[in-house]
Amino acid sequence: MQTFSFDPVELPPAAAELRREVREFLAEHNATRKPLDRAQSWSGSDPEFSRKMGERGWIGMVWPKTYGGHERTSFERYVMLEEMLVAGAPVGAHWIADRQSGPLLLNFGTEAQRQKYLPPVTRGEMYYCIGMSEPDSGSDLASVRTKATKVDGGYLINGRKIWTSGAHTAHVMIALLRTRNNPDNRHDGLTQFLIDLRDLDGTDLKEKNGITVRPVISMLGEHHFNEVTFEDAFVPETAVVGTEHGGWAQVMAELAFERSGPERYLSSIQLVLEMIRALAAHPTPQGHIAVGRLVAHLATLRQMSVSVAGKLNAGEDPALEGSIVKDLGAVFEQEIPTIAQQVFDVEPKLGEGSDLEQVMGFLIQNSVSYSLRGGTREILRGIIARGLGLR
Repeated sequence: MQTFSFDPVELPPAAAELRREVREFLAEHNATRKPLDRAQSWSGSDPEFSRKMGERGWIGMVWPKTYGGHERTSFERYVMLEEMLVAGAPVGAHWIADRQSGPLLLNFGTEAQRQKYLPPVTRGEMYYCIGMSEPDSGSDLASVRTKATKVDGGYLINGRKIWTSGAHTAHVMIALLRTRNNPDNRHDGLTQFLIDLRDLDGTDLKEKNGITVRPVISMLGEHHFNEVTFEDAFVPETAVVGTEHGGWAQVMAELAFERSGPERYLSSIQLVLEMIRALAAHPTPQGHIAVGRLVAHLATLRQMSVSVAGKLNAGEDPALEGSIVKDLGAVFEQEIPTIAQQVFDVEPKLGEGSDLEQVMGFLIQNSVSYSLRGGTREILRGIIARGLGLR
């Protein structure tokens, strides 16, 4: 049976200096973004903004300098992310590559893969998407059916991936594919692959490689998600990430990076800021109590999340703690629009109205997805229960 811990962590002095630098950068490069745009949090995308972050050394911050990284601490990276998220900066283009794909390649990739695929990420020039979910599979990742069949010199891929964020703009997909069937162990026979979707010069490789990307439009009319179809798509043997048939353990390690960061409790922060602005103009006791409770919850989640950053900085595996932060953070983020509706006598709106009304309207519709991404609430609680020896 495993136990979990959230030991208090104090951020180092270098983190405070970095916070000042990031705030100055945001004051120059993010000041004109409207609150509604800022509410997109880490899904907002601006390639030029990503390149500017790359120039400042704020992508791949903790990676080795050999691959374009900067060998800074997890605490410094945490502070940078925190400031970007609170400011609603458009970090979505490079987000997946920086958060999980790069660390995956550092842990499991070959030297050739690291040399090719990591330096462009740190420059803010290469974007990744993740090919995990499939039609009719729900959250059952072990039910992956898209096949990679061994042929001379590589593999042929056939099948479909769904809900693939950013596949229409990404240069690379890291896909989890089935390379053999084992009826007695569904976790066996899964392999991760690097699949090139476009060159750095913008040349689209998908049609040439037998890959079709179709948009999946959200209920807000936005295009983040995609369905990706593979029809005899060929990838060379060098596209395998890590061990053939050993992809399950690798993808579990990758998801640990996805579940513990400040994005797991700051996705609705723009609405909290709009609530504070509205209360400053028209204060009410009910509003002060509601915002005070939100800030208290926010402070607790932050301490837990910073503790996870401390474990990462020490080289520990905080998979269980990360799952707890993700689960509690999603509950917190989804409560904020409901609380805002209870406190303010305004209607949520889309495309018109005050900043408060528009941000509320956006998050009421968007926040329903927060308990799905990175693993559904049911899956996460199952992971936590197993980790604690309760099932």
